[in-house]
Order: sequence, then C-alpha cells, then structure tokens
Amino acid sequence: MDRYAAATYGDRIADVYDEQHAGRDATAEADFLAGLAGDGPALELGVGTGRVALPLQTRGVAVHGVDASERMVAKLRAKRGGDSIPVTIGDFADFTLAERFSVVYVVFNTFFGLLEQGDQVRCFQCVAAHLQPGGRFVLDCFVPDLSRFNRGQRTAATYVDVDEVRLDVSMHDAVDQRVRTHHVVLRNGAQSMFPVAIRYAYPSELDLMAQLAGLTLEARHGGWRGEPFTDTSGVHISVYRKG
Repeated sequence: MDRYAAATYGDRIADVYDEQHAGRDATAEADFLAGLAGDGPALELGVGTGRVALPLQTRGVAVHGVDASERMVAKLRAKRGGDSIPVTIGDFADFTLAERFSVVYVVFNTFFGLLEQGDQVRCFQCVAAHLQPGGRFVLDCFVPDLSRFNRGQRTAATYVDVDEVRLDVSMHDAVDQRVRTHHVVLRNGAQSMFPVAIRYAYPSELDLMAQLAGLTLEARHGGWRGEPFTDTSGVHISVYRKG
C-alpha cells in the first residue's frame, strides 16, 4: 500500500460506506456525546458521511467536522442537515480552527487511521489546544488482540448472502503496530476492493499520549451505554478531560 494516503480509505469506500454500515445504530453514541457536550459545540475527527454527527446535531449540539476525504464529505452534504455541518478538509493529525469545543470525538477506530505514533501524539496535542477548559476528548477504539492473527495474517468472512460475500484480508506488522487490510466484496461475479491501513495503540499508550497533551483520563467504558471496562472488553470508550 505504498500509495496509501489519509484520504484513500474514504475516497475508495464513499459510495458504499453507508450501505456496508447500515446495521450500525448511532443512537447510543449520539446520546453519550450530547450528554458531555451540554450547550457547547462538538468536533468530530473523521466526520465522514455523518453517521454520528447528524444524529448528534438533531439533539441540539452544534457539530463541526474534520475529514481528509472530499468524497465522504460529499455524501454528508447530500443528506438532510448535512450541509449545515461545517467541515474542514484535511488530516486530523494537525488542524487549526478558530472555534473551541466542549467535546472533540473520534469514533469507530478512526483514530488508528493515523499511521505514525508521532501523528497520534500530535493529534492529542491539537485536540487539547481546541478544547475549552473542562472539555473532553472521546475516543472509540478496539482493544488490540494479536491472537486474531496467524503468522501475521488473517482472512475473515464478514458477510455472506446468496449473491454477495464480504471478506477482510489482513496482514499484521507487530513491530510498527500496523495492520493493512483489504475489504473485499464479491457480488454477482464482480469484485471490489477497499484498502485500509491502521496503527493500533493500547489503552495505556493512549493514556500516555493524553498525559503528554495535558489531558487526564476521566472515564473508560466498555461501550457507549456505560458498560464497565474489564480485561475481557473488546472495545473502550475513553474520555479525557482538559484541566
């Protein structure tokens, strides 16, 4: 994936993203984030097609976005209410906005789309600079599970129907903590491939990044409904507070 860039995933998958994630209800995410935002504005990093931003907006929260993919943002603009969400096109490792936010959030493992540890550190620092005093940074990430890989690779079926099969084909680099994946869709004899690359980080590493940026871990949940985070949790919702 030598030609992979910040916008690659979004640009390639924009036309089918909402279809492939149609079963993901964002109600819990929107409720959780609205409770933290209060009367203040919110910023979504990797806003994409607005799967979370739009329901959050309907709860009375002024939502802004940052995204590298103009094609994903075009899908957001085509939806009802999407044209009222200000979006800055760019890499969310480094952005500058005039607004200061009560909540900045990244959902669905999108934070791991920053492929260098230094970029992830800079993102935390940039978020801290854009938070109001007492504001929160919310991360929705999976907990790395290296047992998923066999000799550094994994192939898994994610959807099987009469006329369609979806596969994830991945390779794992344990040294750089990176996973390169192709989402492969086989439909009626046609094939589509959607590349994605990530650099995963463990919760303890994210906590250190937050500390370096002047943020403090306020809470960590095992889900958007406040489920306890335990040693068997596959995901975590981490809330970092400024000041």
